[in-house]
Amino acid sequence: MTTTSTVLRFLADTSTDNPAGRIAAGTVMKWIDEAASVVASQWAKSPCVAASFGKMRFMHGINPGAMVEVEARLAYTGTSSMNIFIEVRSGPQPGEAFQEVTHCVAVFVSPDETGTPRPVDRWSPETPGDVALAQLVRGQVEAARLSH
Repeated sequence: MTTTSTVLRFLADTSTDNPAGRIAAGTVMKWIDEAASVVASQWAKSPCVAASFGKMRFMHGINPGAMVEVEARLAYTGTSSMNIFIEVRSGPQPGEAFQEVTHCVAVFVSPDETGTPRPVDRWSPETPGDVALAQLVRGQVEAARLSH
C-alpha cells in the first residue's frame, strides 16, 4: 500500500531563528517542502519536485525550542500532478496542545529525464475527512484554472 500522508515531529532548532526571536518563515517553508516531497515521492514511486505552493498565511510564529508537527496529506491527483495539503502546528512545550501555525496546498510533479511530468496514479479518497479535503482542493484547482 502506498503512503498518502506523513507527519514530521521535532523540536524547533534554536539556530534557525530570525532577528525577531522566532523561527524564520523560510525555515517553515523548507519543512513544508520536505513533508510534501515525502508524500509525493511515495505516491509517484519516483523523485518529485514542487510545481507550486498555494497561499500561506502565518497565524502565529514558532519559538525556538517549541515542538513542531508538519502534516502532509495527499488531497487530489490530476493526470500528472499531486496536490498535497500541508498543515504546520506547534506547541510551546512537548506534551502541550498544538496550535495551527499555517497551512497550504502544494502541487508536485514527477519529471522524467527531459523534465516532462510523468503521469501519476489517480487517488480516490476513502474517509469522510479525505473526501472533504479532496473536494476543497479540487475546487481550488478548478478556480485557479478559470482565473487564467
